[in-house]
Amino acid sequence: MTLASTLLWGVAHLAAERRRTGLALMVAHVLMLAGVLTVFTAFSVDLLSLAVQPRWLIVLTVALVVIALAWTGVIVWSFLLVRPPRSDTVGRLLTTTLTIALCALVLAPTAYGARLAYVSRDVVNSLFSTTSSTPVVAEDPWSGAERVNFLLVGADAAPGRPGVRTDSMTVASVDTETGATTLFGLPRNLEQVRFPAGPARDRFPGGFTGSVPDTPGLLNEVFQYAEDHPDMVPGVQKGKRGPALLKQTIGDILGLPVNYYAMVDMKGFAELVDAMGGVKVTIEDPIVYGRSREGLLPPGTRKLTGEQALWYGRSRTDSDDYVRMGRQKCLLNAVAKQADPMTVLNSFERLAAATKRAISTDLPQELLPAAVDLAQRVKDTRIRSLSFVPPLINTAYPDWSQIRRKVSEALSHRPSTRSATAGRPRSPERTPEAPVSLDATCR
Repeated sequence: MTLASTLLWGVAHLAAERRRTGLALMVAHVLMLAGVLTVFTAFSVDLLSLAVQPRWLIVLTVALVVIALAWTGVIVWSFLLVRPPRSDTVGRLLTTTLTIALCALVLAPTAYGARLAYVSRDVVNSLFSTTSSTPVVAEDPWSGAERVNFLLVGADAAPGRPGVRTDSMTVASVDTETGATTLFGLPRNLEQVRFPAGPARDRFPGGFTGSVPDTPGLLNEVFQYAEDHPDMVPGVQKGKRGPALLKQTIGDILGLPVNYYAMVDMKGFAELVDAMGGVKVTIEDPIVYGRSREGLLPPGTRKLTGEQALWYGRSRTDSDDYVRMGRQKCLLNAVAKQADPMTVLNSFERLAAATKRAISTDLPQELLPAAVDLAQRVKDTRIRSLSFVPPLINTAYPDWSQIRRKVSEALSHRPSTRSATAGRPRSPERTPEAPVSLDATCR
């Protein structure tokens, strides 16, 4: 009877001839289960948005605890009504043990769920600021923008080289209505980078030259140079100067407003891969492994550890920057595909800890629900990619007008038209036939 009451509240009460209480418990249990099933089926997409909002994570935790305590209370109450008489010592021992086990069966998942909610809340509060430069309107969180542009940065540091170098820089331009996405990859060795109007351009009117003669003045040095020279971005605090100038610079190069950035530290990326149990990739050509060429990643499909994945995306031995850029895109694509819900749940706390150490961003908490919704649309579309590497672009003498023209052509190629109710006019120069180069397909 206690076991039956665990599965359907009120069974033991009916057996004990407490019909009103038993029926009331049954109705309450059925309504509760119906509500939970409705939430997890009809509103599954909305749950993803709620999962990145700290206040709703608190509500979820409280709701889980209340349900678990109520369920445990019903189990104990049911047992007290139908337990064997005192004379039946063996029966009492067995049924008491069963009741304790049933209570644990209910409380353990609740404790785990509450723990996940707490860790999620901690990650959200650690990574995302609570203040937004512009108010977020629920009906249109992107403030009427046709596209939102995210700068995705892979940062690396090396022995004997001070500071951080942004060796991987990609702008993801996402259609806010359809989710259609185009990636624009910029090589780290782009020279004579022009800065947007302001103090940075005043210091380098002919293009960025770095700290002569210590550095060559490449695009991947802009981030650290801004951090080391406050006058390049006046009024911006340390830790934010680099992202601010890099966003402005890359936005000016592409002719796009870069709205937000996310930076992944490469060592932290290795921790993320280890936390999810490795990542499976197909290696086309042998890749030298380690700084002293002590190893080799042979061709074939294999699961890489975090350190091996780091070298897969970092190595330039017997190749070049542009081959490496392609491997980095393949690696990120593989990680995204293989980070399925079961993998994430099994390694959630390790992934959360690695995420806090590896990732920084200026995306505000207020936009997280909209970003989750946008990500779901992106998953349903084909992601196009254009990299500004030779022979398309001469990295020593870049043709800035050509880069902007190629960006405009790429964004004019739309796989589907926007709805008539969107109310967003297209630029007259955009034509559906505009070409866009695509990177090699990853396997």
